[in-house]
Amino acid sequence: MLLRTARSLTGNPSDAEDLLQTALAKTYVAWERIEDHRALDGYVRRALLNTRTSQWRKRKVDEFACDELPEPDPAPGDDPAERQALRDAMWRAIMRLPARQRAMVVLRYYEDLSEVQTAEVLGVSVGTVKSAVSRALGKLREDPELVFVRS
Repeated sequence: MLLRTARSLTGNPSDAEDLLQTALAKTYVAWERIEDHRALDGYVRRALLNTRTSQWRKRKVDEFACDELPEPDPAPGDDPAERQALRDAMWRAIMRLPARQRAMVVLRYYEDLSEVQTAEVLGVSVGTVKSAVSRALGKLREDPELVFVRS
C-alpha cells in the first residue's frame, strides 16, 4: 500500500522504492517520538509526502532567472533599418502587382495558406493559383526597386 502511494507521487517505480526507503528510514529515526503506533501508516504517508516535496524543491534547475535577457549577437549586415527598407520596398512592389496576383501572393506567402486553401478562398482552381503566383514572382524578381537585394 505504501509503495503504491510512493509510485503515485513519483511516477517511476525505482524512484518510488527509493522514496519509500527514505521515508521508512525517517520513520525509524523518529520511532521514539511517535506516540500512537496505531497511526503509524498515516505517519509514514506524511513522511512520504514531505520527503517527495523536499526532493522536488531540491531538484536541479537548469534555467536561472536573471535581471537582463541575453540578446543574440546581431549577424553582420543585419541592420534593422535595412530590413525595414527591404520590407517597404517589397510591399511597394507587391502593391504594383495586379489585384488578383497581389491577393494570391499575400495569401500564399504572408498568410501562409496552401495552394488549395488559396484557391478555395478566391474561388479559382489550384492551377490558376500556381500560374498566377508564378507570374507574380517573376514580376517581383524583375522589379527595379528590388534589384539591390539580389546584388
